[in-house]
Parts: sequence; C-alpha cells; structure tokens
Amino acid sequence: MTKTLVQEPLATPASASMSGPSSAPLSAWQSPWVRGWIALVAVVLAVNILMVTLAFVTSPGLVVEDYYERGRAMEEAIRSRADVADDRMLAVDIPADLTAGQGAMLRFFVVDKAGQPVRPDAVTLFAYRPSDAGQDFSLPMIEEAPGRYRAEVSFPLPGLWDSLVEVTEGEAIYRLDERLHVKAR
Repeated sequence: MTKTLVQEPLATPASASMSGPSSAPLSAWQSPWVRGWIALVAVVLAVNILMVTLAFVTSPGLVVEDYYERGRAMEEAIRSRADVADDRMLAVDIPADLTAGQGAMLRFFVVDKAGQPVRPDAVTLFAYRPSDAGQDFSLPMIEEAPGRYRAEVSFPLPGLWDSLVEVTEGEAIYRLDERLHVKAR
C-alpha cells in the first residue's frame, strides 16, 4: 500500500479569525454611520418640536377680530392719501434717534395747496407694533400753532413700529403713515 500524503493548508491568523466563533456580522446599530443618521434625525425632530411649541406659547396674536373693518380703513387711507395730494400737504417730523423708554417729540404739519396752515378738528397719532398688537397705543396731538401739532411719545419696546397720523376735518379724514425704528437703550 502506498501512502499518500495530504498536505493541510497552514492556518493564518487572518483565516483563523474569520472562521472562529466571533465571525458573526456586525449589527447595523453598531455602525457609526447608522448611529450618526439616527442622531441627526433625532436632533431635527427635537428642534422642530421646540419651534412649534415656542410658536404656540409666544403667539403675538396678530389676528384681529375686526380684520374686515381694518382692511376697509386701509383702503380708505390709500384713497385719502390720493385725495390729499391734490388738497392738503401733510408732513411728519420724526426724530432719527428714537429710543425705547425715552420720550421723544413728534411733530406733524398740515397746509393747504396754497401753503396756508390748516386747522383741522382733531389730529391723532396711532402707533402700531407689527409683532405685538397688545403694545399699540394712540395719543391726541396738541396744536402748537395753526397747522403745526406735536405729541410727546415714549415707545415701550425697541424694534419696528408703524405710526399713523389721522387728521379729522369735518367729514374728511386724512391719514399719513410712517414706519419707525426704535433703538434699544
């Protein structure tokens, strides 16, 4: 009988580790890429939940009850501005350095087309805060001289404000609006 020699392959450390008991594939949860994507999705969801919560908690209440009447008043203001261009000249003098919590003098001038001062029945200053309707206020303007009116104003908060000066002269109502920027202290 002849003996045949069968040569067995040599075991290398790499092949031993692949065929051993620890050769189970890695779980997807152990991959840093999967963990990274899950963390990213969790952060995005957390930020969205935070933003929605803040939107509900800090609602400025910009929806007004009388939106139709306000829209009509705006349309009327646009028409009166076109009418006043032919009949009256309105101007408002607003200081450039308005600061929240500090008083400032706003002046308003009204003259007819010949340049003569006009004495309307009433002049009122309205201040609207676009981001918070609870801060809106109005003041009657005091006559300094014929056609020249003033109001001492103190804006409670910094930021953008819309001012509207309303002039009532008999049945006619004229309006002049300006956007104001109030600085923080």
